[in-house]
Amino acid sequence: MAAAAADFFAERAVVSLFSSPLERAVETATPVARRLSLEIVTDQRLIEPWNHFEGMKFGVGDGSLRRPQHWPALINPFKPSWGEPYHEVVDRMGAMLAAAREAAAGREAVCVSHQLPIWITRRHAEGRRLWHNPAMRECALGSVTSFTFSGDRLSGVSYVVPYSNLPSRTVAIRTPGPTRRPVGDTDAAQ
Repeated sequence: MAAAAADFFAERAVVSLFSSPLERAVETATPVARRLSLEIVTDQRLIEPWNHFEGMKFGVGDGSLRRPQHWPALINPFKPSWGEPYHEVVDRMGAMLAAAREAAAGREAVCVSHQLPIWITRRHAEGRRLWHNPAMRECALGSVTSFTFSGDRLSGVSYVVPYSNLPSRTVAIRTPGPTRRPVGDTDAAQ
């Protein structure tokens, strides 16, 4: 899957490569770095959100949900109360996208992150609520979610799974007024 992502970026104007410092993200970024002869720059803003249940078996039967000491972490699924608040994830990912856009300077940057930060950032960009059903996320392993900018303004989001025969999706960004602009090929930050 990572090799397919590297192939996907091979003919694009990618000049910067950022990754979460977590091992599996760096492993995904490595084939892209080799293929494009780029250095991987790790950045904490791309890291997976912290979670109260990290490392625990999560479930009702013999999992952590059976233990009352964990119940306070479940009081607000809209924030969520069990981990890093969604708005904080969006803020740090937004700052990372701005840094990637600046580093790419009119070309493209690749940022390798994790499912939740990508999905929450995409939902925010599309003007949707941040809380969601995790089973409904459109964020496969090795997939590419692109955030395209016109200058400093986000103008589009697209999604593709490079190793799949599934069609790619382009999503229009909600902007003030009647204009909707789809993703273009220029000035993109991946």
